[in-house]
Amino acid sequence: MDKPNSDYQPIACSFHDRLEDWAVRRTPVEIVWQDGDERKTANERIKDVFARDGADHLKLDSGLIIRLDRLISVDEMMVPDAC
Repeated sequence: MDKPNSDYQPIACSFHDRLEDWAVRRTPVEIVWQDGDERKTANERIKDVFARDGADHLKLDSGLIIRLDRLISVDEMMVPDAC
């Protein structure tokens, strides 16, 4: 049986910690991520960082949920590969 989100690629632990810090501090950030063939951008606060169905996600104030391995950059910091 396949695990849910078996294609999920974890991000670096240190960057995951940084995302949680932005969420706790309620700091507005620019988030850039890949959505299929399209690159998207949002400028808002991270409401939560959480795991679901075998993958880590973040939730924005708008309610939008983004899988962490789809992130390109946050607050102009490029997302590093997993540790």
